[in-house]
Amino acid sequence: MAMLRVRAGGTLHRLAYDPAATLSLREILEPTDFRVRTACLGLGACGLCRIRVLAGEVGAVTEVERVQLGEALLAGRVRLACQCRPIGEVEIEVLSLAPPSNWRVPPGGPGAIGPLRWGADPVPSHAGARPLGVAVDLGTSHISVAIVDLVRARPLALRVGPNPQGAHGADVMTRLVVAGDPDHAATLAGLARAAVGEAIGEIARSEGIDLQRVSQVQVVGNTAMLSLLADRNHQRLLDPANWSQAIECAPRETASWGREWGLASAASIEVVAPLAGFVGSDLLAGVVAQRLLDAAPPGLLIDFGTNSEIALWTGDALWVTATAGGPAFEASAGRDCIPAGAGAVYRVREGDAGDFEYDIIAGDVPRGLCGSGLVDLLACLLRQGRLGRLGRFSNGSERLEFEVNGRRLGLGWREVDALQRAKAAIGAGVSVLCGCAGVNPQNLRQVLVAGLFGNHLDLDNAATIGLLPRLPEGSLALVGNAALAGACALLLCADARRMLERARGVARFVNLGRMAAFDDAFVDHLFLEPMSSAP
Repeated sequence: MAMLRVRAGGTLHRLAYDPAATLSLREILEPTDFRVRTACLGLGACGLCRIRVLAGEVGAVTEVERVQLGEALLAGRVRLACQCRPIGEVEIEVLSLAPPSNWRVPPGGPGAIGPLRWGADPVPSHAGARPLGVAVDLGTSHISVAIVDLVRARPLALRVGPNPQGAHGADVMTRLVVAGDPDHAATLAGLARAAVGEAIGEIARSEGIDLQRVSQVQVVGNTAMLSLLADRNHQRLLDPANWSQAIECAPRETASWGREWGLASAASIEVVAPLAGFVGSDLLAGVVAQRLLDAAPPGLLIDFGTNSEIALWTGDALWVTATAGGPAFEASAGRDCIPAGAGAVYRVREGDAGDFEYDIIAGDVPRGLCGSGLVDLLACLLRQGRLGRLGRFSNGSERLEFEVNGRRLGLGWREVDALQRAKAAIGAGVSVLCGCAGVNPQNLRQVLVAGLFGNHLDLDNAATIGLLPRLPEGSLALVGNAALAGACALLLCADARRMLERARGVARFVNLGRMAAFDDAFVDHLFLEPMSSAP
């Protein structure tokens, strides 16, 4: 790793980056709080992303920079961030800061979606400007939006932001109860639609994209979020008798949505139907994105979130279920626990002297621990004997204090307990699914970990605390936002849609609320220890 020192708004920031990734300064700065102003997908055409190189090397001046800046600015070491790739230790000043926004580019940019494993259907050559598609993953805590080039089959831009419905409840059940009042239901639906439109508009402005080129929109999400978006049938989800049934979430009309989002009148908007109960189209989209039904069985896909969903492929059936992860995975729970965004401690490891070392997302000022950092910290404390399998500190205290880059952070037993319960729900869900299918978890050929939480997860530490099974090297994989990648695939080709329908046809829904084995498995998985090998 190398160090990029960034002066922005009168403050000096230190940002570690990987020189081998050969990212531009624009790409390195995008996930941070000191992004540069842009309006051209990083092509240099807008000339807005101006920085001054104070020390170090960032590559030769490009012809685009000569046109946009002129010799006088170049002589003062003014450059365009999109045209510069740092080499080693570099210090810069951001001359054109982007305005504050709720919508962020995650580390890795559009690549954070994961590989698009489906090509595009042929588009007629007379189609004019290349058509675009919009993919939306409507999550409980976060909303992810991507704009996709439908000809080249690649994402052009990605934004992730908070679901504003969170002000009406952090979990799905609270929001469903709130939506029992028709006025509140309309408010929740309007908040979700406005947030999607805000993300689309943010992309259009900052990337210079003409929204009149958008021909399709695909929206996936968990059942509760889709029903609240469409303001249809959400109250049915409050009755356990409906948890094994399909819930109709198709909106009554979408023309007004397109107008609100600034799209062409001919653009089609589809809310992809969920499967049953709380198993939504986000899980099905993940199955499509990973081509799980083409893989050698048995294989498992876990989409971590406030509403966590699990799919087990056995070769002839796709066993699916959903379980409540709570806020521990995505939004986190506790005074010093935050979502996985700029300033979040996402990686914790033991140093040579037994102390801890920390990695922070997109910056050097720690704001708190995100879910993956919490998993790491618990695993380190377990190995050092400072935390027991019951989730209590060995010295009898209720809170552990530690320092990250000069700031004191704390971890209390309540935060540990929240993660224990979340991991127990996942472990019990996997155990019950495997039991129904007659699969030993240790015989899984692959376990795919999806969701924002999984972007930064250390798989060995996750196995240490019993969040994931411990399998041979290469069997566990982080696959990014598989739901959003699946929504992109559905935009691109008919084969992806055929796999979606195939998945529906072979799906076997398991209602954990009616499985006696779930309660016992939940208790077994509460302990901070590796998963048992028994199905």
